[in-house]
Amino acid sequence: MSLDTASRPGKTGTRELVPSRYALRVGEIDVLVISDGVLPLPATTLATNADRADLSAWLDDRLQSPDVYKWPLNVVVVRSGGRTVLIDSGAGSEFPDFPRVGQLATRLDAAGIDPASVTDVVLTHLHVDHVGGLLADGLRGRLRPDVPIHLAAAEAEFWASPDFSRVSMPPGFPDALRRTAKRFLNEYGSQMRTFETEYEVAPGVVVCRTGGHTLGHSVVRLASGGDRLTFLGDAVFPNHFDHPDWHNAFDHDPEEAVRVRVRLLRELAATREPLVAAHVSFPYGRVALAGDVFRWIPTMWEY
Repeated sequence: MSLDTASRPGKTGTRELVPSRYALRVGEIDVLVISDGVLPLPATTLATNADRADLSAWLDDRLQSPDVYKWPLNVVVVRSGGRTVLIDSGAGSEFPDFPRVGQLATRLDAAGIDPASVTDVVLTHLHVDHVGGLLADGLRGRLRPDVPIHLAAAEAEFWASPDFSRVSMPPGFPDALRRTAKRFLNEYGSQMRTFETEYEVAPGVVVCRTGGHTLGHSVVRLASGGDRLTFLGDAVFPNHFDHPDWHNAFDHDPEEAVRVRVRLLRELAATREPLVAAHVSFPYGRVALAGDVFRWIPTMWEY
């Protein structure tokens, strides 16, 4: 099944009642945004340096719970120049208490995408909700055994001895992240293809290191025929359009993460190109300047 028809109704063998994928084109590049589900986390993880009343007001303005925020988790599949690139892999089975996340393998099947057809994997960083899918049975035994996995060299080096001294994660998460990253490095170390600054994985598909969220955090830029799209990974979370200076609990270098996101958001506001982010509303949107901050503009779905 081609990506440009993957969003259309058809027999998929699943009983999902919610849309879980959205297809679009960037010039000659086919893009499929896939939801891995939602990850309910304490709302305080959105902004560890914000006044609690300000965060509560932001949540209330969006009719959200003051206690738990359901983080979207988005993954992207790209086809360009005969290559099929999986960008991030979702949470896999690493969160058994959260059954609504870790859906990637099922949703690849629903979209008619055989994991064995994936020629490359790109990881924005090695947090559990981005690599967990590669460790789950739904994907691990179905990918090509020699599929190259592209990530920044600084990211692999960081997780050899990770620094959690500046994060504000809920209890248990640092150990879970260490454990999952170690498993990934052990199981896929021979397949890793690291880069220093940027690397073109397929025609018009370039992964670029930004740092900030983690030392080797990267974004993926697509460009073809004058069209562009950027996958931001964890550079931006939903509250960062209004409050780009708020620190996310999972930022390993909070100040640098702020600098990175402001630079990226200003650039994307100037180009008006669409963006996808791992934890911003499915499927994609754009950003505009709003004085000293930004405004998120969801896409108008084309049914």
